[in-house]
Amino acid sequence: MRRLVLLALLVALPGCFYPADRGRALEAKVDRLGADSAQMQAELKEAREQLAATLPKIDEKVAEVTKALDGLDTAARRKDADIGIQLQKTMEDLSQLRGQVETYVHKITELETALGAQDQKLLALQGAAAVKEAEAKKKAEELKRPDNPKDFLALAREKAKAGEVLVARQLFTELMKKWTKDPLVGEAHYGLGETYLSESKCREALFEYGKVVQDHPKTPSAPDAYLRSSECFAQLKMRDESRMALEELVKSYPKSGAAKTAKERIAELDKSKTPPKKGGKK
Repeated sequence: MRRLVLLALLVALPGCFYPADRGRALEAKVDRLGADSAQMQAELKEAREQLAATLPKIDEKVAEVTKALDGLDTAARRKDADIGIQLQKTMEDLSQLRGQVETYVHKITELETALGAQDQKLLALQGAAAVKEAEAKKKAEELKRPDNPKDFLALAREKAKAGEVLVARQLFTELMKKWTKDPLVGEAHYGLGETYLSESKCREALFEYGKVVQDHPKTPSAPDAYLRSSECFAQLKMRDESRMALEELVKSYPKSGAAKTAKERIAELDKSKTPPKKGGKK
């Protein structure tokens, strides 16, 4: 029962808090910007499709013009006037198609510019953290991706160790989505928790550590996830839960190195609670 209570605490803790009115207003603005962006994306897609459909027609008209020009020299049965009329009509069609292309290109440029500005507004509305996260996502997308979860995890850990926390977070998350059933998903959750803990985001870290001990108890980092959870609870001034995590660690993984550390910390907690002995009478 105690373990279930602990797991519930680990997984259910929310990551952040906003006043209700402010939260609703922010969501409404984000939704409006998102809807506008979606509409512009649809218009941009349509303009690109129209441009793609028009370009082959220009090639056809160019071929017709070339053929008509050749006909001025080689056609023996047709009058020069007839060929001239055909050429003039073809040139007019070509000019009209070029005008359409220019219109589509102009519209595409305008939409791409507007979308870029819209994205910046959306990021600004979401705050500096969202801007940094978007930059990290772009940087992560530029990396060469390993084709197996082991190397993918190694890359994410390497970025985390190098201090590129947001990039590492993108990679850990991507691994979990790409290889949902792989045993290393538990390690990815643990790595994700470590990135949050490095930024003192204990609630977010607790959620990830909770996923490790609940869904991936056999992963190598599961004992450390309990240990880290205890540290997070302590930072949140949740002393009972912090001790509970240590006790559960000792119970579930008694032979682990983390359990040894947990025993030492429990002993320190017990020592701090023991009242000092009074001196005897002389």
